[in-house]
Amino acid sequence: MNRDAIYAGEVMNLGPTEASRRLVAGVTTRLTDVLGASPRDVRLSDDELFRRVGILRRELYLDRHWHDAIRDVLAPHGFGAYAFDPLRLRVVLSDGHDKPAAAPVYYPHRDTWYAHPQALIAWWIPLDDLADHETFVFYPERFAQAVPNDSEIFDYDDWVRDGWELKIGWQVPAERARYPHAAAGVDRGRAVGFACRSGDNVVFAGAQFHATKPQSTGRTRFSLDFRVVDLDDHASGRGAPNVDNRSRGSALRDYVR
Repeated sequence: MNRDAIYAGEVMNLGPTEASRRLVAGVTTRLTDVLGASPRDVRLSDDELFRRVGILRRELYLDRHWHDAIRDVLAPHGFGAYAFDPLRLRVVLSDGHDKPAAAPVYYPHRDTWYAHPQALIAWWIPLDDLADHETFVFYPERFAQAVPNDSEIFDYDDWVRDGWELKIGWQVPAERARYPHAAAGVDRGRAVGFACRSGDNVVFAGAQFHATKPQSTGRTRFSLDFRVVDLDDHASGRGAPNVDNRSRGSALRDYVR
């Protein structure tokens, strides 16, 4: 994997690997255990789904078994010393964009606006085969161009002061959290989407400007992601350009080494 190409704006789908397929199978089994139904077709109230998924989100983020699964995924890809922000389970409901509480899921943003390093590489793995209208889009024309945003509202120390629920992924209602995002009405430029297969490894710079697509398929979309930083790259200043990130603090201090 060419990290310099990723830092320059290339988005790569590395395809599925044995390690990513094992990860998907294990998480799907646990998701079925927690939901008690076929995950994509689950029918629960929003509050109950939120509660049950929260149990698994905490496990995926904190348990060493899943940390080792990330290491297995990364093993073939040429990292030296690295650190990672662990697994996050993402849930996108059909017609979820109509729910005000879910608004932050759809904010166009850069991951670096959450106090991550410019050497951040985001790693996204779908649990199922997905059509392009079920995934998300990149705005490549804005990769190296500033986008009006409110990233200055994000202070990492404030984010984690009252617990790690926010770190684990959308475990606190939007009204109690401040999620940085692009200014309303901003010209996002050309949108580039993609379809994918279960277990694909989609990797891109944390500085990519991107957004989740609303979907109305009648099914719930589940995916995994984690973030990784090559520590030598970070120390030497290698990474994507910082054109508009004003977040404060550093999430890297809490990555798993």
